Amino acid sequence: MYHSPVTNALWHARSSIFERLLDPSVDAPPQSQLLSKTPSQSRTSILYNFSSDYILREQYRDPWNEVRIGKLLEDLDALAGTIAVKHCSDDDSTTRPLLLVTASVDKMVLKKPIRVDTDLKVAGAVTWVGRSSLEIQMVITQPPEGETETGDSVALTANFMFVARDSKTGKSALINRLLPQTEQEKALLAEGEARDMRRKKERQRQGKEFEEGHRLHGDGDRLKALLREGRVLCDMPALADRDSMLIKDTRLENALICQPQQRNLHGRIFGGFLMHRASELAFSTCYAFVGHTPLFLEVDHVDFLRPVDVGDFLRFKSCVLFTQVDDPKRPLIDIEVVAHVTRPELRSSEVSNTFYFTFTVHPVALEGGLKIRKVLPATEEEARHVLERIDAENLN
Repeated sequence: MYHSPVTNALWHARSSIFERLLDPSVDAPPQSQLLSKTPSQSRTSILYNFSSDYILREQYRDPWNEVRIGKLLEDLDALAGTIAVKHCSDDDSTTRPLLLVTASVDKMVLKKPIRVDTDLKVAGAVTWVGRSSLEIQMVITQPPEGETETGDSVALTANFMFVARDSKTGKSALINRLLPQTEQEKALLAEGEARDMRRKKERQRQGKEFEEGHRLHGDGDRLKALLREGRVLCDMPALADRDSMLIKDTRLENALICQPQQRNLHGRIFGGFLMHRASELAFSTCYAFVGHTPLFLEVDHVDFLRPVDVGDFLRFKSCVLFTQVDDPKRPLIDIEVVAHVTRPELRSSEVSNTFYFTFTVHPVALEGGLKIRKVLPATEEEARHVLERIDAENLN
């Protein structure tokens, strides 16, 4: 069976310090003493030899001879998980290992297109550590074709947040300290501290809004204006603007059963697997809406609200939430994908994740006369949601 560089890197790491995690004893004592580790002790990098490895290139090539972004997102999460376990391990086979789960991923912006015919490197290390959480920065680099790697070769940077739980009690657990050595490592630690403070303030703000009830700015004027346009499409479609359509008419959906092959070391489904599936549905949704191959730009901050287990019935529902055509040379299409964990035997359905992807289209298509339609809400609930997302985008 063919294995990608990430798969090989994962198994190489696990062969030395991860074997005991495959069949851990929950009755073993917890780690008794915290260690201090440097970022270099967890740093891991892998090389994708796209230029010379035809089989590898075929694994990551899409029908338009470009890289499958969703597959790279899945790799990033898998490798970040390996790095997290490296840092949190105490190298003592007599203690029980920690349960590490992906809590969130910061907004990821593609800085330049990624080619499938040029070698690619993915590297990452722990950059910040709290009491029971840690942040890992992953960087994708790809030099210009025919050139060596330079500072301008960074294609994407992603910050993954993991939280540690005691594998027996399920309670939060303390993790090894981080000891930065270089000036760059110290700067990354300071940036991580600042992001942690912003996350705490954002949680406080959201909690306050939940208690008081969210109030949209402008005394509802924007809400009314948005609904007014949508109701014309609902009530008088023959008189509506031909360059507009309703959000509900852009919806797509798929479903799957989570398989054992998609699980992580702790038996849960990889967060990266969810990002991969959501990314491909978002791409399809945008493709069906635009009528031309989309170009991925970014995915917004993702919170993993509940774990997904092997055997869960997972449903992904997507829609075009809104479009931005202020810049006619670079229109933006914002796609929402909601992942639901459905349990038919319990007649229950819960939201696991909500993903927000932003795409554009190739300039050649725009030069050929392609026009991006406006998307409108049909209900007040949809209108409020759209305005909340627009405000969130403006804050970012």
